[in-house]
Order: sequence, then C-alpha cells, then structure tokens
Amino acid sequence: MEIVCLGFDPHGMLVATGSMDNTAKLWDVETGQEIFNLSGHKAEIVSLCFNTDGDKLLTASFDNTAKIWDVCTGQCLFTLEGHTGELSCGSFDFTGDYCLTGSIDRTCKLWDVGSGQAIETFRGHNDEVLDACFNSTGNKLATASADGVARIYNVFTGACISLL
Repeated sequence: MEIVCLGFDPHGMLVATGSMDNTAKLWDVETGQEIFNLSGHKAEIVSLCFNTDGDKLLTASFDNTAKIWDVCTGQCLFTLEGHTGELSCGSFDFTGDYCLTGSIDRTCKLWDVGSGQAIETFRGHNDEVLDACFNSTGNKLATASADGVARIYNVFTGACISLL
C-alpha cells in the first residue's frame, strides 16, 4: 500500500507511517518490526506528527477527522471532528498541550489535546489550507493556502496578525 507520510518520534526509536489504506503504523527503527497498526480512519492518512514527548501521535485524514493516538498502547485517545472537508495537515505545539489541523474547508482548528475539544477555528482563507504550523513558543500559528496567501494568527486571541 502506498505510504503517504511518515515521521520519526523525538527519540529516534520509532517511525510512524500513514498510508492510502487508511491506517498508520508504528515501526521499531532498529528491527524494522511493526509495533502497532493504528486503524480507525475511513480514508487515507495524509499527515502525521509526534508530540515533543513522543508519547502521542496525531494523524490527519481525508475522512475530515484527525486522531490522537497513545504511542505506548496503540489506542485512539480522541477523534477530532469538526472540519467539513478533507484534512491536509496536523501538528502539535511544543508543549504537547495543543494541536492544530488544516483542511480543504479553508479553516485551521486549534484543539486541546487533553480533552480532544476544539478551542478555536481560524478563518480567512479563500481556498483550502494546505499546511499549518506553530511557532516555537506556541503563541502564534501560520497557515498556507491554495489562495496564495499565508496568514499568521495569534493563538490566544484568534486574530490574524499578518498576511504574507
């Protein structure tokens, strides 16, 4: 099956892969052995990311959802629902307390990792959000869109503070 995305855990011991078969897999880097098959998405996984501690994995899918997984058990902790279109990206902030998702629905959402609840929806793009990320301190996030504009938002107020 075609692998779409992958990433190392912060300790370099695991690699996660996301595939067209709607699953993510956790692999032992040294042995090449599959540790967990993370199933539950209903469409391909297009983005994944470990948190800074390496104990959680975020997967973003074309099924309009993201999932937060426990890396130690392989269990899904939360399914993040609320986008009205396919997801294009997902990322944790440095603390691991928050994550974000970007979507073809032209929005980026901020999520509380501890509860799985949406905190804020960042709007303003005229086309799909293709990528999004936090700055190093987690007080700003940036979104890139097919509309040709990147936006910088204040995470705490939700305000767009810059257009690039």
